[in-house]
Amino acid sequence: MASTLDPTPRTTMARGVGSNADTIPPVYSYTAAGSAFERTTHPDYFGWIEHIRAAAGCTRPIRLAGQILTVNSSTGRVVEQRHTDAMPDAAIYTACGNRRATVCPSCAQTYQRDAFQLLRAGLVGGKGIPDTVAQHPAVFATFTAPSFGTVHARVVRKHTCANRKRCDCRAEPCHARRDAALCPHGRPAVCWARHEAGDAVLGRPLCLDCYDHDHQVVWNLFAGELWHRTKQAAERYLAKLARRRGIPRVEIVTASGKTRKVPPVRLSPGKVAELQARGAVHFHAIARLDGVDVLDPDAVVPPPAGFTLADLVDALRHAATQIAFHTPPHPDRPDGWPVAWGEQVDLEPIATDGTGEVTDGMVAGYLAKYATKSTEATGHTSTRLTADTIGDYADPDGDHTARLIDACWRIGRPTGTPVPLSQRPRDPRPRPGFVQPWACPDCGTHTRYAACPTCTAQRQASLDSEPTKPATTNPYARLRRWAHMLGYGGHFLTKGRRYSVTFQLLRNTRVSYRRHEDQAHEHPAAGGQLVDEHHGETTLIVGTLTFAGVGWHTTGDALLANTAAAMARERAATGREEMAHEFGTAPAGIAPAAARFRQTWGGHPS
Repeated sequence: MASTLDPTPRTTMARGVGSNADTIPPVYSYTAAGSAFERTTHPDYFGWIEHIRAAAGCTRPIRLAGQILTVNSSTGRVVEQRHTDAMPDAAIYTACGNRRATVCPSCAQTYQRDAFQLLRAGLVGGKGIPDTVAQHPAVFATFTAPSFGTVHARVVRKHTCANRKRCDCRAEPCHARRDAALCPHGRPAVCWARHEAGDAVLGRPLCLDCYDHDHQVVWNLFAGELWHRTKQAAERYLAKLARRRGIPRVEIVTASGKTRKVPPVRLSPGKVAELQARGAVHFHAIARLDGVDVLDPDAVVPPPAGFTLADLVDALRHAATQIAFHTPPHPDRPDGWPVAWGEQVDLEPIATDGTGEVTDGMVAGYLAKYATKSTEATGHTSTRLTADTIGDYADPDGDHTARLIDACWRIGRPTGTPVPLSQRPRDPRPRPGFVQPWACPDCGTHTRYAACPTCTAQRQASLDSEPTKPATTNPYARLRRWAHMLGYGGHFLTKGRRYSVTFQLLRNTRVSYRRHEDQAHEHPAAGGQLVDEHHGETTLIVGTLTFAGVGWHTTGDALLANTAAAMARERAATGREEMAHEFGTAPAGIAPAAARFRQTWGGHPS
């Protein structure tokens, strides 16, 4: 069985111990196989396998050291005390949780499945979301970036392939023209090649000097603000539509106890960001139309009668075409850069009953696959760049990616010079001692001090409440922080508060399930959820753990752990395929064995 990890040590160093670096000298050999053989000869090998099961597939697990206390919640008495020194490897292994497949394939797969469950629950319900959301109008929208220059592309006008992932259709010429024109820099502005799907030049400009790299990184920086304004514009369009149809506004009570009127319809979106091969970000979004409950504003209820899928499509299309703004002034561009969506805006209705071309499972799976990706499509992968490492990646005369990183670093430079301390204005200081009695004109306090003690205390309290680090006045300063992401600093997935559940809830549910999966369960009703049997007093697990390092102790440990995890994943994948085959081949009217098992024993968290 092949391991999911290259068993050779990494060359880059992380905090603590280097990733997969040998910190224990092997006994039989310096190879990974010899180190793995030495581990299997230990009498506690199977105990070690069980100990590292939680992080078995992780490429760079986190090692924690310390003690774990089991405390009685009612009396506070310590029932049990365990220290990591008595555990295998004197540490507790926990998965790194990284979402990027190029960093940790196992954790990225878990993250991707969580993203799928989160997105799909917002369309069909489940995980705490009511099943009635399946009846709400929902749209799958794609918002692209504008053109910043001509790039190599693969265009297929009519697909004849059965699988788009392995498309072998004949593509059109990249950029065909009747005349062999040249750009202002003397380079050809035409490309007759019919690029294949994996061609390395896809997304690369025909002329690097003609391409507007500065505009693209600024657009990436303000893409989140553009999406925010687009969502607000769509909600305003829907509110005006409700007012024209005579649907009154709804009075709700806020958390502070105040009453305010809100529109009777609202938008619940879920957005995913994707970096194209040219390095520009574009958004795939799920937009769901909800109503407002007067008694419970946080409840997910259907929209008012009369609102259809066409209204939602019109609102999003109107917002995408109308919203545009200019960024703040910059020394390199006093008028700022224009920020607007590109010409390609796709809006497809989502069918939750499985009958349409775009179903809930297809959309959730399509968006969840971007959970494991970052800038890999551009060919650039790096961590956060600093003044010491920027020279290795940025080059104003380099390739496309190097020029984008250089633009981030150059535009994000400090634009203001701080005023010297000696030249800063000072507040007038009152002379010491008493003065003639006087009344403060602001608060009316009578005092003999030169400064009013009441106003001085209030001013000091306001100064104490201010942040110690004032916010920067340069909106482009974040470009340096996100230069490794080509200017985009947002999360890959964002959602409305009422669209679906959170990643934290899914993780907590998985932890609770794994913690009690070996305990006995009782079933209060047929088809109900599993109920854990808790006997005795309730206890709390209190851990005082500290960071001990990153990575496995030896390459042999990494090989064994990742191989065991790979075998477990293959068994799980085989089981899912068999269940899918059984569901697909079961005769009509007869429930397959998998369905009967789930009805009897209930489901488990994904």
